[in-house]
Amino acid sequence: MVSYRYKPLPPLDRLIEVIWVMEAPAAPHSKERLLPDGSVEIVFDLGSGRFPIFTNEALSHRETFRESVVCGPHSQAFGIDTSSGTSVAGVHFKAGGAYPFLKLPCGELHNMHVSLDTFWGRAAATRVRDQLLEAPTPEAKARVLEHALLTIAAGGPERHPAVAFALHRFHSTPEATKISAVTDGVGISPRHFIDVFRNEVGLTPKLFCRVRRFQEVLRQISTGSRIHWPNVALEAGYFDQAHFIHDFRAFSGINPSSYLSNYQGHVNHVPVNQPRRP
Repeated sequence: MVSYRYKPLPPLDRLIEVIWVMEAPAAPHSKERLLPDGSVEIVFDLGSGRFPIFTNEALSHRETFRESVVCGPHSQAFGIDTSSGTSVAGVHFKAGGAYPFLKLPCGELHNMHVSLDTFWGRAAATRVRDQLLEAPTPEAKARVLEHALLTIAAGGPERHPAVAFALHRFHSTPEATKISAVTDGVGISPRHFIDVFRNEVGLTPKLFCRVRRFQEVLRQISTGSRIHWPNVALEAGYFDQAHFIHDFRAFSGINPSSYLSNYQGHVNHVPVNQPRRP
């Protein structure tokens, strides 16, 4: 198995969390449930050139994409096929970071998967994939993506200062920050702020904060310490345990105990308890 992660250099580091390359054999399970974190990802398939994504809560509706796909900002889980070997490379953007590279209001991509051809054009997307296939090492593949992103973003729109300010506040205290606390700090109306935030991040500020609070719960679970669910709910800022379970189910499609019983060390990847066919 190969798993390589590369933190891009400035100026891309302001917008991109990580560029990654992965090669893995078939997993014991046939599917994995991917949990939302409110960000956008671009994925290139470097194997067969086709990869299926399961797009409903039951992971029964299957769409197949060719060569590369943009995974829009999600507030619900989706699934990937792990029944065969995987060879992929991708870009995981920071919240709001994909906007300069797609040049489309990200709110239109909420809970969507769209071919990268739609944004970069068929020729450009294919050229980048061909360069990835030719690159001999994971490090070289990451550099291919870094160069492509620098080219695509050249002269692109900058992040709205209100969005940058809000993201800083929301990441610090996703359970407490109110829209008024942000708009008072940047001097724009709440309605205008919600519009620009949704355009760049893809979620409304309220929904984004709910997703970040959900991610904080997953972070607590991943520490390996003994789990006491009422304490987890309280520390994450939920009103009570019922509120916590409702949100957890809304974002993951499963309940907290099911998540914990299937947890295998990857916070946002949950194996589906369904043995693959021999």
